Amino acid sequence: MAKRMTSFAEFWPFYLREHSRPATRALHYVGTTLVIACLIAGLATGRPLIFCLMPVAGYAFAWLAHFTVEGNRPATFTYPFWSLIADFAMYGCWITGRLGRELARADVARR
Repeated sequence: MAKRMTSFAEFWPFYLREHSRPATRALHYVGTTLVIACLIAGLATGRPLIFCLMPVAGYAFAWLAHFTVEGNRPATFTYPFWSLIADFAMYGCWITGRLGRELARADVARR
């Protein structure tokens, strides 16, 4: 049995390696973008049911990516909080152009 990670600094490279394929990351970006859109729409309209779509949108695309593209088990099942934080961290790195550097640091080979 693998040793349980005890810090986000330890989890982050693992998370990036679990998202090594560009198509996996792209599906995560779609889901994260929809989560943000649901948040904005919910706040703008005051309709609470829109907030219920946030986890559906995020997890549907992420889990689709893991099961069909990456072929691994989502880290959310073992590390739910850190996975959520890492999803937004990866999204932020992608938006700001820092993802390549983070992938290299985590020793994620380009595919």
